Amino acid sequence: MRCTLAAAPLGARAAAEPPVVLVLGDSLSAEYGIARGAGWVALLDRKLSAEKIAARVVNASISGDTTSGGRARLPALLRTHRPAVVVIALGGNDALRGLPLDMTQANLAAMAQAAGQAGAKVLLAGMQVPPNYGGDYGRRFAAVFPKVARAQQAALVPFLLKGVADRPDAAALFQADRIHPTAEAHPAILANVWPELRKLLR
Repeated sequence: MRCTLAAAPLGARAAAEPPVVLVLGDSLSAEYGIARGAGWVALLDRKLSAEKIAARVVNASISGDTTSGGRARLPALLRTHRPAVVVIALGGNDALRGLPLDMTQANLAAMAQAAGQAGAKVLLAGMQVPPNYGGDYGRRFAAVFPKVARAQQAALVPFLLKGVADRPDAAALFQADRIHPTAEAHPAILANVWPELRKLLR
C-alpha cells in the first residue's frame, strides 16, 4: 500500500515530497484474513490524512515474516523508499517457530541500526507470547524489545496487541486460528502505535 496524502509539509525533508513511513511487519500488519483496507496500517494512512499530516505510508509487511526475513529485506527498502520513519513490527513468528531469543534480538538491533544509519527514526513494536509458552520464556521474549529500543535509542510500543490479546474477552477479537486479530481489533492496534509515531512525525 502506498498513498500520498496532500497536506501541509512536515519538516525539511518534506520540502520536495512527503516523508515516508515504512512499516516492516508480518501478518499482523499485512491484513491477514481481513478485508483490504481494514488493517491498522491502512487505518494509519487515514489517520494521517485526518490529522493533516503530510506523509506517505509504505506497507512492506509480509505474512509469516521473521526478524531474519525483515533484516534481509530492509536494505533494499531503505534504498528504494528513503523513509523518515521505520516501524519495525516483527518478532512474533520468531517465537512461534521457537527461534533463539538472542537471534531475534540481534536481528531487531541490526534493523534499527540500519534504519538509523539511513537517516530514519525508528519505532519498535513489541510483542508478547501466550502463557502456554511458559512464564520464564514469555518474560525473556517480551524483554527483548525494550532492551533493543534502549540500546538503539528507538521509540517503543511495549505491546502491539495491548487492549486486544490481554482483554478478558480476547477470543472475540481473534480469528478462528486464535493468532490473527479480526478487523474489529485493528483500531486498538493503531491506538497503541499512534501516540509514539505521532511524536516521531513532529
